[in-house]
Amino acid sequence: MRINRVVTRTGDGGQTALIGGERISKSSLRVDSYGEVDELNSCLGLAAAWLQDTQALELLQLVQHRLFTLGADLAAPEGVSVPRMLAGHVEELEQAMEPLMGELPPLEEFILPGGGPAGAALHLARTVARRAERSTVALASHEPVNEQAIIYLNRLSDFLFVLARVVNKRQSQPEKLADFSQKKARKSR
Repeated sequence: MRINRVVTRTGDGGQTALIGGERISKSSLRVDSYGEVDELNSCLGLAAAWLQDTQALELLQLVQHRLFTLGADLAAPEGVSVPRMLAGHVEELEQAMEPLMGELPPLEEFILPGGGPAGAALHLARTVARRAERSTVALASHEPVNEQAIIYLNRLSDFLFVLARVVNKRQSQPEKLADFSQKKARKSR
């Protein structure tokens, strides 16, 4: 793919083109959904910049490539030929997650998102994945959406949670448990 220009001015009126050429409002649910997938991919790029773990980095970069497929899937209405998300992409994520979960102790309480820079960035990416999933589900209530796109986003947030925990463990960043007590809360009167 060759990009000759970045500034086209075609979106100045608040519309953008889908793959296939149809022009729609930038405020549409479809643009929201693939825009949030793009934001998620950028969050993963940030996490990758902090990673020192080769295996985790390879997994993350695979997911980043898959997110380009997902973005194309969401940006192309039915009938337009683009790479689409497949059940095999979901299975690939599940298979990558299994050995990672084996490295972790069972989680019996909520943990605070955080840890080291890479783990914290992965926790942030997990929340962006959930938002992208919600937007895609909203889109699916109005227009046809590839079911595998929604399933992939759902599984991806689980994967990113597990990967954040593994990366923090491998980098000796302890998990902090959420404190639901009121003992530290200030009383305001």
